[in-house]
Amino acid sequence: MEEQNKSFLADESVGKLMRKYAIPCIISLLVGALYNIVDQIFIANADYLGSYGNAANTVVFPLTIIALAVAVMLGDGCCAFVSICLGQNKSKDASKSMANSIVLTVISSIVLMAVYLIFMDRIISMFGGTVNEETFKHSKEYFFWISLGIPFYMFGQAMNPIIRADGSPRFAMASTVAGAVINIILDPIMIYGLLGFPKMGMSGAAIATVIGQIATAVLAICYLCRTKIVKMSRSDFKLKGYIICKTLNLGICSFLSQISLVAAMAAINNMLRKYGASDAVFGQTEYAQIPMAVVGIVMKFFQIVISIVVGMAAGCIPIVGYNMGAKLNIRVKKLFTMLLVSEAAVGAVGFVLVEFFPGSIINIFGAKNESVYYTEFAVKAFRTYLVFIILACINKAAFIFLQAMGKAISSTILSMVREIVLGVGFALVLPIFFGLDGVLYSMPVSDLLTAVLSAVIIFMTYRELGKKTEIEQSDN
Repeated sequence: MEEQNKSFLADESVGKLMRKYAIPCIISLLVGALYNIVDQIFIANADYLGSYGNAANTVVFPLTIIALAVAVMLGDGCCAFVSICLGQNKSKDASKSMANSIVLTVISSIVLMAVYLIFMDRIISMFGGTVNEETFKHSKEYFFWISLGIPFYMFGQAMNPIIRADGSPRFAMASTVAGAVINIILDPIMIYGLLGFPKMGMSGAAIATVIGQIATAVLAICYLCRTKIVKMSRSDFKLKGYIICKTLNLGICSFLSQISLVAAMAAINNMLRKYGASDAVFGQTEYAQIPMAVVGIVMKFFQIVISIVVGMAAGCIPIVGYNMGAKLNIRVKKLFTMLLVSEAAVGAVGFVLVEFFPGSIINIFGAKNESVYYTEFAVKAFRTYLVFIILACINKAAFIFLQAMGKAISSTILSMVREIVLGVGFALVLPIFFGLDGVLYSMPVSDLLTAVLSAVIIFMTYRELGKKTEIEQSDN
């Protein structure tokens, strides 16, 4: 029965497998992204919070990404390793990787929660929360409750790819959706004071989020008690160095991709605060929070697009890992082509939205309650910051596919160059020459230069898969 559950990854059509695994993964990541985005939408439309609450949400957002970075490193690394092990019929290593990842997730989440609570004021300041007093107050209020929910958030996010690797992408999706639905229901009740509840402001938004995260974590625990393919025993939970190293090696790209985003956001937030202060409009105290609030919204929209992109690519990890392990390189090459075309199509849709309908997007985030400066800067930010969104989608797909193939070094180097060398570098340098606009230019310039490197890597990957295919055919 176990062999039958695994073998369909080698026998089923690549297109059908991609739909089966990618669609639930996309939905899971989209719903996960909606946790913070939904909070921001409700916060933005609460007239007593407005852009101050939006700016506070932007400050705290990268701090949740740090937690996500650790979670996806353990989850995606385990997912890739388990898939490769199943393709090589090494079921014992697969079960050890899953159990070790569970233990590491619990330990790391508790440690991170403690760090956040102890150094809260200092951390908020590092991410631009001192732009004005009102923003700092809302940031601290929101961050406290989000920190308490870190263990549940990380556990749910780490177990999601692990559950997919066990052959249950629909359950992984359902557990995330359940938590998000709870969050969406509770947000307006707690923020606006419905059904007899008092208006809880930023605390209400955060508490609603944490309750949803708890629900996702509980469902993940229920699944782990009855896994389908990988069967864990008590001895598997004993930490093993070689298992941990292999899992982390395959997951490091996911970690760096997320953590480098945090570095970029920290640089961007501080540059917005610094160069916004010298702007004729945003240098005024009552408008100081607008650039940070707006760029946060632009990033949230980008997160929605990139969730689809990452979901498509991450959904392919079990398929790629199994077929690489089974040396079925023709199928891997075909899947790579389908993925790149699909990711470009997603980017094209995103491009149309940001270039032609930025006003409609910003209205969702409470623009009607703000000044004309808010809307004008938002339209400019969408059109400038995301002008090369198609290239960004293709770049991300290439990074993740290389990771799934077991090419952790190539994937990591590409990700580091994009997010740290270019993303952070240009965010710090371009504002020197272009002021506040320089912050907006940093994203498209980074994506364009990264696309050149990605093109080279994609060409080399195709050529390598072609050579392996020729060897397979000659051996047969």
